Amino acid sequence: MMDRSVISDYLERSPVIANAASEQAFYTALQAPPEVIFYQNISLPKIQTMTQEVHDAGKKLFVHMDLAEGLGKDRTGVEYLADCGVDGLISTRGQLIRYAREAGLLTVQRFFLLDSQSLSGISNMIANTTPDWIEVIPGVIGKAIERFAGGRVPVIAGGLIETKAEVTEALRCGAAAVSTSREDLWYL
Repeated sequence: MMDRSVISDYLERSPVIANAASEQAFYTALQAPPEVIFYQNISLPKIQTMTQEVHDAGKKLFVHMDLAEGLGKDRTGVEYLADCGVDGLISTRGQLIRYAREAGLLTVQRFFLLDSQSLSGISNMIANTTPDWIEVIPGVIGKAIERFAGGRVPVIAGGLIETKAEVTEALRCGAAAVSTSREDLWYL
């Protein structure tokens, strides 16, 4: 299992994560400064090749398991990602986070903040799944970032991050990193 501190070092140097939602965005991210790439729509036949390309570029790859195409959303699918050399897994599903940890992958558990009830439920989920990071969406809610930033699980702010000011605000509120699909922000 990769040590979380390795990715933490990457994020300290480059706190903006390239969140690629298409193959074109993925290849743009390979050339951009972020050292960590979140890829949302990877497909089964391309996992090994894309993982190798990321590693050849000196970067780390996290695959969003919930959006991966052609890959079972189960223990076998997670083990396949680990066998392909993917560095980490992103999911909203607690069971997939647990499978990923068992397979030696780093984990990011995504939470969508809809109301105050969803805020209180996050603490219970973190206790049950123990992800390496949590990603709160939308990431423009400083209050939510501050609430969880002081905990033992580092926070990644994602969703609706569209300006440099929003990146700065999320980091000021305690986020360890910011995930964005806005390519112009990958160069901050």
